[in-house]
Amino acid sequence: MGLPYLQVRDLSVTFSDTTDEFKAVEDVSFDLERGEILALLGDSGSGKSLTALSIMKLLPKNARSAGRISVNGAEILTNSRRSMEDIRGAKVGMVFQEPMSSLNPVLTVARQMTEGLKRHRSLGGKAATRAAIAALSDVGVKEPDRIMQLFPHQLSGGLRQRVLLAAAIALRPAILLADEPTTALDVTVQAQVLDLLVELKMASNMGILLISHDIGVVAEVADRVAVMKGGRILEVGPVEDVLRTPQHEYTRTLLASYLTPERALALRSASR
Repeated sequence: MGLPYLQVRDLSVTFSDTTDEFKAVEDVSFDLERGEILALLGDSGSGKSLTALSIMKLLPKNARSAGRISVNGAEILTNSRRSMEDIRGAKVGMVFQEPMSSLNPVLTVARQMTEGLKRHRSLGGKAATRAAIAALSDVGVKEPDRIMQLFPHQLSGGLRQRVLLAAAIALRPAILLADEPTTALDVTVQAQVLDLLVELKMASNMGILLISHDIGVVAEVADRVAVMKGGRILEVGPVEDVLRTPQHEYTRTLLASYLTPERALALRSASR
């Protein structure tokens, strides 16, 4: 067995201003293999999104990270901005939490999707358009040719989320970071997006880091789960084990406040 495709070791994220410092993520470690879904589960403010942003080196200017993060065996925390441009999208893709603010409001879907394909897959204009249309079809977008000509404000929330997902998978990354990909979506669209994540894992051997506060979502699609609170990972393991026999008091409280482990596992069983 080789090294996991994504390794995070002793990751810390510290925010600082002129008078004070605050450690928002502390000593976080985990591995993500290709072909699995690992969920980071926790309340808002637990450090889940900051962990993903650290992997992409997209932290705010007043934040600094420490520790080790490697992608396919190569350390990235010390990478230059230019080097990260070759990793973002091509090796590690990300679907951000808020689809409206993640898409450029003044550019069409076609423009936004084909730029990455030209940059990372060296496709010409027509080939990039065909690849973008194919990716939109893969995520269940109807009439992808028409959608390509629209601007983000002309799309529903569900369609914007699908466009972001299509833009990410069109580049064929080995790892996808999905930050609350079903937030603000109705139940039907939420189920479709979750099904897509499972299909991506199975069809392309993609590793997916799923960030969520929703135990039902985690129970439905994750292979393993890492529970976060206060910037730390409290426990990590196969999702069935963590839901059936949580080891940490916070995990038990989280489960009790949302739904019983039996119901969570029933949701998971019903989805398969």
